[in-house]
This record gives sequence, structure tokens and C-alpha cells, in this order.
Amino acid sequence: LYRAGYDVVLTQRVGAEASRFKRWTSAAFYRLLSVIGNTPMTTGSADYRLLSRPVLEALRQMREYHRFLRGMVAWAGYRTVVLPYAERSRLGGSSKYSLRGMARLAADATFSFSLVPLRIALVVGSCFLLLAVAEAFYVMSFWLTGRQHLLVPGWSSLMFMLLIVGAALMIAVGFVGVYVGYIFQEVKRRPVYLVRSVHRATPEAAAEPEAAAEPEAAAEPEEGRER
Repeated sequence: LYRAGYDVVLTQRVGAEASRFKRWTSAAFYRLLSVIGNTPMTTGSADYRLLSRPVLEALRQMREYHRFLRGMVAWAGYRTVVLPYAERSRLGGSSKYSLRGMARLAADATFSFSLVPLRIALVVGSCFLLLAVAEAFYVMSFWLTGRQHLLVPGWSSLMFMLLIVGAALMIAVGFVGVYVGYIFQEVKRRPVYLVRSVHRATPEAAAEPEAAAEPEAAAEPEEGRER
């Protein structure tokens, strides 16, 4: 597969003897990360893989501390092929990868490849603002129809103020989160673009266009040829 021109050869576990809970959470995590991280992930892929020299050089440019290798390779975007393999049962012992370790890996992957968690406060604040507007229209409907006596005194104004203040605070935190996310992306210093290969012209190849550009000497017509 590498000789066929692929830069990344992924290994994908097929028929793994994992629990149903682990298989379900792993598939859900990869799908979620593909959506919120804008990075296509392969479900069931392992860290063991074949990388070409350009991919290795691209990974060396990513000098971040919390490294999620599977996501970093997928982010590079080189030609990738998946090689399925049947995972054999463990001959002895048990896996030392606990649920806590998997949760830490999921957190590192999510925070490294997505800014969605930082924007949650902005979404929540917008929802609070919509609720405040809806509550204001609800109270106004009572006053316009002459049913204001059905309202509990002070309840509508208190709820409106709570929703407005909560919306303002959450939206402000959301804006701060967006700026922090942009700063985080700049601090990681990931390359803006990646170069797969460089083709340099040899002196012989550079001289060929110059030789082709010179007009060929036209043959002089023979005049006054004697018969």
C-alpha cells in the first residue's frame, strides 16, 4: 500500500473482543470528533500505522504538549488507506487502559481539535436571551387582554431580570471563550500549510527551454544555380 502511493496506512481493528459499552462509546466519540473537530476520523483505528517521510516531518512541526496522534495524522490530510486486521484475544493479563484513561484521552482530543466547548456558553446565553424575550411577550399578552390581575405581583419582572442578566453573563463568557480559542490556535503554532514534495529543476532541464527558444537557422535559398 505504501508503494502504491499512500502516505498513511491505518490499521483498523475488526472483530475486537471489547465490551459493548466500549465499542459503543468509541464509535460515538469518533463520530462526534469528526463533526465538531472538522477532522475525519476512522472508527476503530489504532495508533500503530505506517507513515511516510512527509507525514513524519509534518508531525515534527506540531510542537504541542497534549498530543492526540490519531487526530494529528488525520489533520495533516495526506493520502490515507485503511488496512483492517482481526485482533486476536489476549494471551494473558488484562488491559490497563481504564475508563479514566479513556476519558482523559477523549478530553485531550476534544480540546485539541475543537473550539465547540468554548462556544457552549455563547449558545446557552443566546437561549437565555430568547427565553427572556418570550417571557416578555407572554406577560404583555396578559396586559393587552386585560388579564394582568392573574399575574403574581413581582414574578414576571423578577424572572425577566434573571433571564436578561444570565443571558448577558453567558454571552460575555462565550465571547471570551471565542477569543481564548483563537489564542489557543495561535499558541499551538500548527503549520498553515504542508508541503508534500519539492521538485527542483536540474541545470540540464533549465537549459533545454533556452535552447528551444533559439530560432533555427533557415537554409539559404540557392540562387543562380547553373543547369
